Amino acid sequence: MVSPSSKEVFIQGITHEGKTFRPSDWAERLAGVMSGFRPGGAKPGSHLSYSPWCIPTTLNGVKCVVVNSDLRDHEPMAWDFVINFARDNNLQVAEACLLPDPPAAPLQR
Repeated sequence: MVSPSSKEVFIQGITHEGKTFRPSDWAERLAGVMSGFRPGGAKPGSHLSYSPWCIPTTLNGVKCVVVNSDLRDHEPMAWDFVINFARDNNLQVAEACLLPDPPAAPLQR
């Protein structure tokens, strides 16, 4: 399902049949469950922010969770959990790389 060489996996909120996955906040819930899995391990208060290894986002109007392969390397059971979540819910998964937003163009006066 996911090649071992991919750096990031996008779990998309669309089933293989093309239906929108519900509930609408599924991505935030999944990323919230994974918040304790982070570089250096869980720390007090780490549940208050998302892990850099599992980030909810919206791409082209579709809710997604971007899962970094570092999660697989450091917490294999957590990786299996998110991948199995996608499989069990028949969600589309894509291997890709999330690029940072380009810098804003300077204002012209």
